[in-house]
Amino acid sequence: MKNVQWNIDCVIYDCDGVLFDSLDANSRLYNYIATSIGRAGLTYDELRYCHTHTVYESINHLFRHDGILEKRALELLKTVDLKDFIVYLKMEPNLIETLVALKKRGIRRAISTNRTTSMEGIMDQFALRPHFDMVVTALDVKHPKPHPESVKRILEELQADREKTLYVGDSDVDRDTAASSGVKFIGYKNREIALDGFIDDHLALLDFLSTGEHSQE
Repeated sequence: MKNVQWNIDCVIYDCDGVLFDSLDANSRLYNYIATSIGRAGLTYDELRYCHTHTVYESINHLFRHDGILEKRALELLKTVDLKDFIVYLKMEPNLIETLVALKKRGIRRAISTNRTTSMEGIMDQFALRPHFDMVVTALDVKHPKPHPESVKRILEELQADREKTLYVGDSDVDRDTAASSGVKFIGYKNREIALDGFIDDHLALLDFLSTGEHSQE
């Protein structure tokens, strides 16, 4: 075991799997698209891919072997209101309490997500706007995660120090985003991807930052 001590003034969060348990919502969306145009429902591996990539990357992945079906899926997507699936999101425990505490400590809070148009509705539905200083979606950048563009944009806009910035994510896409951006990374509920640390509850992040020490295997 070893103790690490960090001075953090900016925390960047992924959305799906970190702020929310969104597996059910994503499963409903992509299974609806798949079955509506005549293919089988998603496999577990397909769902995991769609859970961490943009909607356009996901459709391309699902229908990569059939250009005609991919075109039909993209046309169907135009008729789908992604906000209809927000009701299936489940906010992770102790999130708001953690965000409020971070603000009191002068730590800036941001979101970097591969979501697109649905993010606006999520921010409103769950009253998250007061709790974040900046949100960057796949629509705001030319290159979505794991490209470092979203994190770079946050660092520049918030004038945050890269060395004092921490990214909290749950997938290899998040891990690779942090690594390519040169910021520290904590795995949330996924010990396998933990580069610099691991937490299984948002409140654990508060303990980590308040003491400056964290046990890491």
